[in-house]
Amino acid sequence: MKHFLLAGVALASVAAPAAAQDQAAKPAGRDLTIEDVAKLSRVGAPVVSPDGRWLVWQQRETDLAANRGRYDLWRLDLTTKGAVPEPLVAEPDVNETGPQFGPGNMVFFQSDKGGTDQIVSIPVTGGAQTVQSVPAGGFSGFKLSPDGGRVLVWADRKPGAPTIEPAMVKKDPNAGSARVYDKMFVRHWDSWANGDRSQLFVLPLGKDNAFSTPLTKTMDGDTPSKPFGGGEELAWSPDGKTVFFALREAGTTEPLSTNLDIFSVPSDGSAAPVNLTADNDGTDNLPTVSPDGKWLAYFAMKRPGYEADRQVLMLRDLATGNVRALTEGWDRSVASIAWAPDGKRIYVTAQDTQEEPIFVVEVKSGKVTRLTQEGVVSAVIPTKKGVIFSMNSLLAPDDFYSLTGKTPVQLTSVNAAKLEGIAMPSITRFNFTGANGDTVWGYAVKPASLAEGAKAPVAFIVHGGPQGTMNNSWSYRWNPAVFAGGGYAVVAVDFHGSTGYGQAFTDAINKNWGGWPLEDLQKGLAAATTKFTWLDGDNACALGASYGGYMMNWIAGQWPDRFKCLVQHDGVFDARAMAYETEELWFDEWEHGGKPYYEAPEEYEKWNPVNHVDKWKTPMLVITGERDFRIPYTQGLASFTALQRRGIPSRLIVFPDENHWVLKPKNSMQWYGEVLGWLGKYTGKTSN
Repeated sequence: MKHFLLAGVALASVAAPAAAQDQAAKPAGRDLTIEDVAKLSRVGAPVVSPDGRWLVWQQRETDLAANRGRYDLWRLDLTTKGAVPEPLVAEPDVNETGPQFGPGNMVFFQSDKGGTDQIVSIPVTGGAQTVQSVPAGGFSGFKLSPDGGRVLVWADRKPGAPTIEPAMVKKDPNAGSARVYDKMFVRHWDSWANGDRSQLFVLPLGKDNAFSTPLTKTMDGDTPSKPFGGGEELAWSPDGKTVFFALREAGTTEPLSTNLDIFSVPSDGSAAPVNLTADNDGTDNLPTVSPDGKWLAYFAMKRPGYEADRQVLMLRDLATGNVRALTEGWDRSVASIAWAPDGKRIYVTAQDTQEEPIFVVEVKSGKVTRLTQEGVVSAVIPTKKGVIFSMNSLLAPDDFYSLTGKTPVQLTSVNAAKLEGIAMPSITRFNFTGANGDTVWGYAVKPASLAEGAKAPVAFIVHGGPQGTMNNSWSYRWNPAVFAGGGYAVVAVDFHGSTGYGQAFTDAINKNWGGWPLEDLQKGLAAATTKFTWLDGDNACALGASYGGYMMNWIAGQWPDRFKCLVQHDGVFDARAMAYETEELWFDEWEHGGKPYYEAPEEYEKWNPVNHVDKWKTPMLVITGERDFRIPYTQGLASFTALQRRGIPSRLIVFPDENHWVLKPKNSMQWYGEVLGWLGKYTGKTSN
């Protein structure tokens, strides 16, 4: 069936942050490689001093020899024109992370010096370091109290731990190595359950661990949540008397539940935690207290079991308990929350049509105003003069900016020297009429080295999630600029199910995995290859991970004659096995109608790639990680077996030390070498 829906395809250049624009404007240079990307510095966890003078952040550098990243602390004087970043703490072989400002412009941070987790302080102007606390048994992170005299620490301990001191466990010398379980959630993301829970403790600085106060010992659950939760899920009240935290109570339903709630607890441990959001069975998270301590902002999802529901900004009066949905009328999903110092506005970030800008929400009216335009904002710090934020794009990794008027001012160019002489690709956004008659967006990436009038083979990248987006952001894993550096034109489409286009568009993939999304991908690729004459549409390979990997398996059976090759990373091959093997059962069951496989097998089998293996013919590269418990590596093995049994050219790559993502620098370089080599084999493209 042919669809003539290309009329009215709209185009727009993807504008990038200033650093990327400057880079793109330079004369042509060499192509970007994964080796370049692996060596880039990565900024994060920014904080601004109370007087507004200093910006401090953690910065990751790559240690290729050790095949890992290591972290230092950097600072920037915001009051000196032309100031350049300089290291604040940068000891070799020591990780310094999580900076926070305390009284007197002291910077507190986490250090692993000597192999021991400790909380250390240093004047922001430099000087001697002071070890403030060494919590016994190590810890995951901390938050300094408002007065700077205590720390809220989260650490993995046995449930009900009376202090932060690890429990003494007597080992049976005759015990075997088996793990034994009596309920589900035996493994999560990339770790097997060992009975520990992430728990909260308050420690006075300068005293030993015997003075630690447990805040969650009566609860069964992790706070912050695992595997990705951090300090954004915890908050002190301004007077230091109360701690707010998010937690999903486990019981026997933990792998079926998205019901994180927000609790309050006295910071001295004098009373048990109180559930503030018990009336909502969906997710509540990101508790953020107003500067005057009167209001608690957070986000809430309405639908239980759905991890991609709209995140509405909520406001709770801490005196009366009254709750107001501040952004109920705004069809976007709040991703971060930060109060303005005057308490009259709240800064949030939210995805919007391939961007993730800053918005400001008026507390009284709920009015939402967009503050930034292109780029993905990754951190926001309100100040009395405006906001400091970090932002990245498809053409540039994160840097810091300030916004005091209408136009952001770039403060840093952290990777300028490392990117010097590299020619970045050009990116053009387009839209077309997709499934259901809806407008669907995508972009095309043109290699900088492509000669005038020449065509480039196409790398058609399908994002994961499935509620995700191929947005205007920098990636250290699937980076379109690296594919362009290898000589490939990238086409990416935000199919039905993608985020940033309103909740109805996101919801449209439910029970529809192989339907509208595939139709969007087919129409989107046709739209791009018709509009962009530099795309060699007849010489294309498709690639994807997670849901994108599922789509590669689905394409193999439903669109078998379109691509020269496929790259399938951690994709679902057999929906039946996936329903029983994955760990977060809420996700798979929601996506296929809200029931387990045995109650509704037809919903799982409707879009099951294994049922169409008889039509497979396209050469496929299969990649998986042995520590992937989200889509277990057995799915990749099964896919490879199907390919081999059918005599289809295929290759299997297994990373024994990676999870659902490839994170280690050397593994990342090997991944790109294999993927670009596979594309080159079937498109005839040789490495540049």
